Amino acid sequence: MSTAWHDKLLGGFKRTSDRLIGNLAGLGAARLDTATLDDIEEALIASDLGPQTAARIRARLAEGSFERNMEELGIRLIVAEEIEKVLAKVAKPLEIEAFPRPQVILVIGVNGSGKTTTIAKLAHLLMEQDYAVMLAAGDTFRAAAIGQLATWAERVGVPIISGKEGGDAAGIVYEAVKQATAIGTDVLIVDTAGRLQNKRELMDELSKIRRVLGRLNPAAPHDVVLVLDATTGQNALSQIEVFSKDAGVTGLVMTKLDGTARGGVLVAAAEKYGLPIHAIGVGEQMGDLRPFDPNEVARIIAGVEGAIK
Repeated sequence: MSTAWHDKLLGGFKRTSDRLIGNLAGLGAARLDTATLDDIEEALIASDLGPQTAARIRARLAEGSFERNMEELGIRLIVAEEIEKVLAKVAKPLEIEAFPRPQVILVIGVNGSGKTTTIAKLAHLLMEQDYAVMLAAGDTFRAAAIGQLATWAERVGVPIISGKEGGDAAGIVYEAVKQATAIGTDVLIVDTAGRLQNKRELMDELSKIRRVLGRLNPAAPHDVVLVLDATTGQNALSQIEVFSKDAGVTGLVMTKLDGTARGGVLVAAAEKYGLPIHAIGVGEQMGDLRPFDPNEVARIIAGVEGAIK
């Protein structure tokens, strides 16, 4: 992992790490009796790691070898180990292996999650791996969304298929797949309207897009990626719940981890749903969305980076 990306992660997760360290402050040193263990578990839940992860860390600390004189750093080292176990199961970069091409990636999420910019950064990431990428402007509800995606496509240097505001999103996607197939594009990334969980008509439109894709290629969409805004904290979990049921989510991207102290929700999402987390976003630059190393992220979140080698 590059030093630049490592530094980005350190900076991006600083507020999350500081919050966890602050919540655990003063809970070490004394004998880890039941009351202290309860306090530690509550501190971990308050750090957005989720009740399942917090309970497992509590159980580890309750083991005989950790009964006496557990310093705060020692507690955080255990936290890092348990976070790594959770993240290691889900840290999975997108694999581009569909045949015939293109691999169709449907990107979904609520307005404000960073979906459109995430699409651009994902396109950039795939182009770094020498894949040919095309975008489809499937969010036809807002002219601004079409224009924004077109601007990003020009900036990244990829073709885009789009239509007019209010147009048929499924028709645009159909045309995009045809063109991508004709020119041998490796990956087609499809933007969709920002969907609120209670907007049934928008979910119905998503189902229509999926049906159209299925007629062109029964395997499409190959990926349904949900973009989550880490600043929403536990609300991100309810979004996974709803979109998984209604849209068949196959993987996650979590954005804006640099803008929140609630980055522990990354762990809670991994623990509760077990969906692949393809990449995380920790900045505004084009290269600030990348797959992640579970050990590195776990140590940074727990505030032990540099404490052990």
